[in-house]
Amino acid sequence: MKSSASPARNSSLRTPVAGALSSPDAAFAQSPLGQTLMHVLAGGSASQRQIADYLLRNQMRVTALGIEELADSCQVSTATISRFARDIGQKNYSAMRSAMAETLQSLLQPVDKLRLTIERRARATSPITESLEYAAANIAATSDALSPPTMQAVVRRLTRARVVYVMGFGLSANLAGMLVQHLQPFCPHVVEVVGIGGSEVAAGHLVNLTAHDVLVVISFPRYTLDCIGLASFARDRGACIVALTDSPASPLAELADHALYAQSTHPVLPSSASTALAMIEALAVALMVSNKKNVEKAARLSDVIAAYLYGGEHGVPGPRKAVSRQRKAVQKS
Repeated sequence: MKSSASPARNSSLRTPVAGALSSPDAAFAQSPLGQTLMHVLAGGSASQRQIADYLLRNQMRVTALGIEELADSCQVSTATISRFARDIGQKNYSAMRSAMAETLQSLLQPVDKLRLTIERRARATSPITESLEYAAANIAATSDALSPPTMQAVVRRLTRARVVYVMGFGLSANLAGMLVQHLQPFCPHVVEVVGIGGSEVAAGHLVNLTAHDVLVVISFPRYTLDCIGLASFARDRGACIVALTDSPASPLAELADHALYAQSTHPVLPSSASTALAMIEALAVALMVSNKKNVEKAARLSDVIAAYLYGGEHGVPGPRKAVSRQRKAVQKS
């Protein structure tokens, strides 16, 4: 990934922006060892990419795995694991595992600590409480490491864009719809790419995309092939790509000009959307207060909507207003 000050678009690998990381996965990927794995993920063989992807996503777990267990998890042979360790500059698998442990020692985040606590408690916590705890820790980890300059850079691109396209498939389609509603009052033209039409309609929306436009693409595990393919098409067209995803190991990371990482760890679901929703709200607020015109638009919007809310000029009278009218009617009679 590159920021506005990064090398040209045709770079083979986009390095995550320093300080823009918002999850343990992202923080690990920014480390020297993580950067080595990211390069393998971008240009290694199929088996090397499979191992690098697993290491980037399961750092804590790998430090407790033997070579046979890691080979089973990656669906490769132990010999392949040993070669991989040597290929990234480690003497053997044990040395690679020790290097990961040393890297993680200085990068522990709230989610990792919570994960260890939950594992120790085993079944003592109900699934409901456990899910809520993960959601809270995900948001805390994202908030702690969020880079305001990165968010501001995204806001500037959205403000200048001729058209802002927002794309998300599957469960991410709901997040895309939420973001579209937040952006519409403050951007000249916003297009929800997927809607109810699927990939064919999405491709039709993007066919007119230009270098003056921005595509915000939202995807979390499990990633959809259509999302990656259409994001690649948008990049080739010269559009600015803003990715809202979970990790630098995400296939969207290397396609994006700006990436907002939202921690999505969950003990049962493939990923949690709670932090992504919080990030969308944060982006909406940043855009809303980014300049005087947007603040004025927000005020006008509030005035217009208020008239149609409960108790407003065009809405159903609220309880106090109804009681007041009844009293006046009684007094007149």
